[in-house]
Amino acid sequence: MVEVIEVAPRDGLQNESAILSTADKVRLIGRSVAAGLRRIEAVSFVNPRRVPQMADAEAVMERLPRPDGVGYAGLVLNRRGLDRALAAGVDEVNVVVVATDEFSRRNQGCTTEEGAAAWAAVAADARAAGVRRTVTIAAAFGCPFEGEVAEARVLDLVRRVAESEPDEIALADTIGVGVPAQVRALLAGAAGIAPGVPLRCHFHNTRNTGYANALTALDCGASALDASTGGFGGCPFAPAATGNIATEDLLYALDRSGAGTGVRMSAVAETAAWLGERLGRPVPALLGRAGPFPALLGRAGPFPAAP
Repeated sequence: MVEVIEVAPRDGLQNESAILSTADKVRLIGRSVAAGLRRIEAVSFVNPRRVPQMADAEAVMERLPRPDGVGYAGLVLNRRGLDRALAAGVDEVNVVVVATDEFSRRNQGCTTEEGAAAWAAVAADARAAGVRRTVTIAAAFGCPFEGEVAEARVLDLVRRVAESEPDEIALADTIGVGVPAQVRALLAGAAGIAPGVPLRCHFHNTRNTGYANALTALDCGASALDASTGGFGGCPFAPAATGNIATEDLLYALDRSGAGTGVRMSAVAETAAWLGERLGRPVPALLGRAGPFPALLGRAGPFPAAP
């Protein structure tokens, strides 16, 4: 069984000019749960002046359904974010450490060294609070400001973040420049440096390599993949960092490959159409346009938007 983490409520919305209402964010998450997704990055506890799309994190968390077996993650960058996340009742905190200094300064206002130190402090406090803690190494496959990121630099950062005993380490292709050869090299290196620590991958399809990278990651031992309903997503602090791989398109590839997920592809595609209407723009994902194969219940063509 492949674990798919739904990130549309956070990464999918943070780069959109339209700001979804709290009620619609809760509805988006509820629909994802109903589709079978069980691990959802629901909110981000960051400065609302820098990311206004995430300003209502506490209000969203307060209104979420809490069925058994569903976990909600919140992205945090520092102790202030952790305090907010713990007060809001998250099940998991995800801390981002950027692999390059320039992108880290623009994204988080600190160097990579300072970001790694912030992760260590948050990890210790989250452990004491009994909350799952994961760390994502952003720009692991390339930086929009510094260009190529040396494999040795990324793996050294893996070594450093692993010292704080994360429950999971994620490698993120934040700007969608990675290719399968990089995926193989970085996952092999990370597995050797942090044996026994589950590895997750986060890919963007900016240059149409996201799905090849995702399938390669699974072949190389990744235990989980991030994806965003509809393929919405991006980083507001990186030029041309467009959409995450789409949850429904990834589900199609996994399903046709015989990899179970427990998620209903058709329900996700219907949610993507609904979300596109709310955001006022076309859905980047392709499954909703072409439909499944073989055709679902005899229906070829796109999935309808559900109310």
